[in-house]
Amino acid sequence: MLGRPHTVEPLVESIVATTPNPQVVFGCTDGDHDVLAAVKEFDHFTVPGPMTGDYARKINTGYQLTDAPLLFTGACDIKFHPGWYEAAVAKLDGTIGVVGTNDLGSLRVMRGEHATHSLVTRDYVDRYGTIDQPGVVMHEGYQHEYVDDEFVQTAMFRGMWAFAEDSHVEHLHPAWNKAPMDKTYRMQRRRMRQGRVVYAERQHLWT
Repeated sequence: MLGRPHTVEPLVESIVATTPNPQVVFGCTDGDHDVLAAVKEFDHFTVPGPMTGDYARKINTGYQLTDAPLLFTGACDIKFHPGWYEAAVAKLDGTIGVVGTNDLGSLRVMRGEHATHSLVTRDYVDRYGTIDQPGVVMHEGYQHEYVDDEFVQTAMFRGMWAFAEDSHVEHLHPAWNKAPMDKTYRMQRRRMRQGRVVYAERQHLWT
């Protein structure tokens, strides 16, 4: 969560309507007062700023604070469609640890080459984690962009990734005219430059 309190209610509604016995935990940034007010009735935690991008830190903290056997990596601008969970879980055959869902927007994702939101087993994180750190979901060197690239590419490298085409978790992003532009989305270009550098520096670890 970052600067979008209006997304809390529809997000929770879509989770509850489509997911059996979900545990919803919001990761928030210190000082994001409107968001903190919106999530006060839900399980949530805060991490220190800066207010530019702390997605990986929030995902990692959520993993540390919970004990569910399955984790879903996502931000607030998504909508879970009926059947998403069943389609994703069907890919967990004992060897797969990360299942990419279909965000109904990105061509890379819809071709089955990438995922922006994934279902991951806790066992996968406990035993393997990032390419160089067990017990960590995502590398925290990224502000936001490219963190999913490393996450997915690492799971592919290990032969532990699958794409669930029929698992629809829609990305409500302005790139596909599904949300208005705001100041958080406007940070994307600057974060892309930072993420691209970090990704290039680390890519040799899984290629």
